[in-house]
Amino acid sequence: MEHDPAGQCRCGQQPAGEPAGCFLALYGAALRTGRFDWDLDTGLMTMDATAHEVFDVRPEQYDNRPETLAFRVPTVEGHRLDQIVSHALKDGSETYGAYFRIRCHTGALRWTHTQGCIQRDETGRPRRIVGLVRDATRELGDSPAALRERADEEAERRRTTSLVQGTTAALAHARTVRDVIDVLRDTHGLAHLGASNLVMGLVEAGRIRLVAEGPAGSFVPGTRLTGVDEDYPMSEVVRTLAPRYIETADDFAESYPLLWPHIDELGITAAAYLPLIAQARPIGVLGLLYQDKTGFTEEERNVLVALGSSIAQSLQRAMFYEQEKDLAQGLQQAMLPRTIPGVPGAEIAVRYRSAALGRDIGGDWYDVIPLPGGHVGAVIGDVQGHDTHAAAVMGQLRIVLRAYAAEGHTPATVMARASTFLHELDTDRFATCLYADADLTTGVVQLVRAGHLDPLLQRTDGSCLRISVDGGLPLGLSAEFGRLDYPVTTLELDPGQTLLLCTDGLVEEPGADLDDGMRALAELAAVAPRDLQRLADRLCGIVDGRGGDDDAALLLLRRHTVDAPRSGGRLQQHVAPSDPEALAEARHMIRAAVRAWGAGERADEIELVADEVITNALMHTDGSAVVTLRVLTGTDRRLRVDVEDSSSALPRRRDAGESGVSGRGLLLVDRLADVWGVEARGGGKCVWCEFIVPAREERE
Repeated sequence: MEHDPAGQCRCGQQPAGEPAGCFLALYGAALRTGRFDWDLDTGLMTMDATAHEVFDVRPEQYDNRPETLAFRVPTVEGHRLDQIVSHALKDGSETYGAYFRIRCHTGALRWTHTQGCIQRDETGRPRRIVGLVRDATRELGDSPAALRERADEEAERRRTTSLVQGTTAALAHARTVRDVIDVLRDTHGLAHLGASNLVMGLVEAGRIRLVAEGPAGSFVPGTRLTGVDEDYPMSEVVRTLAPRYIETADDFAESYPLLWPHIDELGITAAAYLPLIAQARPIGVLGLLYQDKTGFTEEERNVLVALGSSIAQSLQRAMFYEQEKDLAQGLQQAMLPRTIPGVPGAEIAVRYRSAALGRDIGGDWYDVIPLPGGHVGAVIGDVQGHDTHAAAVMGQLRIVLRAYAAEGHTPATVMARASTFLHELDTDRFATCLYADADLTTGVVQLVRAGHLDPLLQRTDGSCLRISVDGGLPLGLSAEFGRLDYPVTTLELDPGQTLLLCTDGLVEEPGADLDDGMRALAELAAVAPRDLQRLADRLCGIVDGRGGDDDAALLLLRRHTVDAPRSGGRLQQHVAPSDPEALAEARHMIRAAVRAWGAGERADEIELVADEVITNALMHTDGSAVVTLRVLTGTDRRLRVDVEDSSSALPRRRDAGESGVSGRGLLLVDRLADVWGVEARGGGKCVWCEFIVPAREERE
């Protein structure tokens, strides 16, 4: 306040050296009104006993420094009061007045009013403030300003409550860490708190990995991966497990000098870093950075703490989900075939789609099994349930089905044995399955169904129809009820036609009829691309589009004619043990056939190898042998000799020694045949040999 040469205060009659008299002249004595004297040069502010009572501080708690009162004045109130005083000091004002709230030792907020007179020197520089502080509770109790203030507080409380509830509700639907981040970035989410930037990090092996920052262009170099012991606010929060509120730009610059230059470029004036704690350990940190803001009210801090707790729970749930998903996907991939073998004479496409809900894992599977004699086995199945147990049962069942089929058992026997295996596995799960044994030479397909969906057949013109296949009980149930008879349905697959096998997840929708789903799938296949891989993608688009809580598997098998081995003739002879005449007839059949089929140049080799294999079968088994001779045409014209017996013991090479008579048979087979091998059959084995024999026109 300015003074005249006489030294009197312009706002009253008392001298400037008697501040109390000046205010008494203005206001007189007032109930619970205290006095203060603030020396701006030294920064010290003295208060009388009544002022101590107004601020609810004991004399020993106050050291004549205004900043000591900060624990009684909420941060936002203090910043607002500082702005009022600073503005008055800068614009030449002589007085100022303001209402503000203090927090008493009980935690309750109380309205307070202050009035000050500013004393300046002859240059206009402020040197001293003398004033009054008083309890304004009664004054503002029912005033319009107080009512507006309380209404604003209630509206703010409702807004923050709605923010917490809305964010918590949105986080309840977040399944992954990315979903949690998207909720936090949502313009209807935490941005309502006024935060201009967001950062979030996850704690991993003693380091903090930054997983989100925004908006674009706000990334701070060097913070992608930081140590917990480094001098960064996120690291400090992880170490202390306590929120870190940075209330001013100066606080930021002083506390984190390495980080501040980058933060200053973003125009940040305040920040709140919240530890994300789950099960008493830090799993991450959330940082909210603000522009044009200083300080945090108690209400804001409470909201941030509540949100931090909700975010931590959602984040932990998302991390658990992703861990389970990785485990489930790894288990599923391990149980399904890693690759589909190439099958001469056929084109195959397979697809698997996991459930959109749950653990993204189930018991659906497919398999393709190369079989002897130009056959191929196609399997599609579904174990009951959508969990890791279902996937584990599926893996075991797939392996035994493959083993039984590779042993050469008939399709009905394969199903019966698989059902018995599942029943003896002592699990409460059953499985549906469809097994197709396709002879690519003739196109004959034998189908066996265990409670599964019928297959579809796509003709060469693209039209698609459902094939009715007689079926038995699901695997596991048929063994439990003693009904292991599975009927076999036969169809002929012409070149260019496609067999379509799928699980119910591809066609079944809640509330819809399964037959309608099958018809819709057939209609879609009829208009889908003819390319087999694109056809598979189009059919699986049903699942991709609608999602659902069931996984789905698809297997397409299309017969070709280019590379398919085709029989150009077939002869068979049964040779009983200790029957020289039958053995002679077999030798005669082989000799006549190889000459008739134009293999004269290799006749001696073929006869010698066939005779050796037949003799070996008769000598080392107790049963008979079945000799089959046929010509296969395809990329090469081949003559094939099959010798089947009832022994499961595989032939092996032996060292005949210098004077040995036996032990040279397999050596001859290996040297003379172009290719040979041994295949397990249901009750024994088959030793086969193939010889490449050019057609007559090629020789000419």
